[in-house]
Amino acid sequence: MKGDSLPLLSRVADSVYWIARYIERAENVARFIGVNLNLQLDLPLAPAQQWQPLIDTTGDAAVFKERFGSATQAKVIEYLAYDLENSNSIASCLRYARENARSVRETISSEMWAQVNGMYLQIQTQRSLPEPERMLDVFREIRMGCHLFQGITDATMGHGEGWQYLRVGRFLERADATAALLDLYYRNPEHTNAAVINHGEWAGLLRSCASLEAYCRVYTAELRPDRIAEFLLLNPVGPRSIRFAAAEVESSLQTIGEHVSRRSAERAERLAGRLHASLDYGQVDEILSEDSHAYLAGISRQCALVHTALQQTYMTYSIESALPA
Repeated sequence: MKGDSLPLLSRVADSVYWIARYIERAENVARFIGVNLNLQLDLPLAPAQQWQPLIDTTGDAAVFKERFGSATQAKVIEYLAYDLENSNSIASCLRYARENARSVRETISSEMWAQVNGMYLQIQTQRSLPEPERMLDVFREIRMGCHLFQGITDATMGHGEGWQYLRVGRFLERADATAALLDLYYRNPEHTNAAVINHGEWAGLLRSCASLEAYCRVYTAELRPDRIAEFLLLNPVGPRSIRFAAAEVESSLQTIGEHVSRRSAERAERLAGRLHASLDYGQVDEILSEDSHAYLAGISRQCALVHTALQQTYMTYSIESALPA
């Protein structure tokens, strides 16, 4: 590689990585809201029980309480979907995805740009809570738009380095989000008490991970917390399991690493491999019998370490570090 091309390549790598993370994040939030709206119809609970867990999953409970007070449906949806002061809201994620996509128009396909731009413009026309009868449809459309972007990406973008960065961003975001959601469920004794298991809530967890049908194909329709944990953590072929996501991150980083010196690439690959290996050899009974919170928090920390190593290796590296050893 010529030295004068490296800053451009690092900029492109950073942008396409974040496009994928922001699109995945927006899709996750839209799905969480949609599942909760459906649960509210089937399992009516007090607003704090129904909507506070969504805020807890984001880690923004203190910020939300300071700004909005109690967690009602309207306040939570406003914060998670449309609040531009919340950098993780759907509106903010689509705005950031569009900004990154615009900066790398030469790398992504025109169809990818049209899709992300269209999603951004659509949510700009909304900017407030939908009518109650439209609520479910609105978040379904956002979710389907994100799925469409991922499909367009795989169908129209060359499967080279840029595509690999997109995959790392998508699956690293997915692993982290699934770990946070599982932690919310499994650290609550009321959820895991076999005598009072609420099947509607556990079905909601699987729906929140787009995995209810996939789970039922493996375990039939019996909803058991240990089997749900096993499926979402350790299933090797389920596209929403953390093990599957970790394997995809490791594979893409190995491919990206072929284009730089092995010394530069080793740290990110090693951290991703460690995360994948811990899930390859994990046993759900051991995880749940010990401290499941510590285990799931550990997954989130490992995801953060992979992210930091990726940034340092490929997006903020010096010219010298990228030269062949």
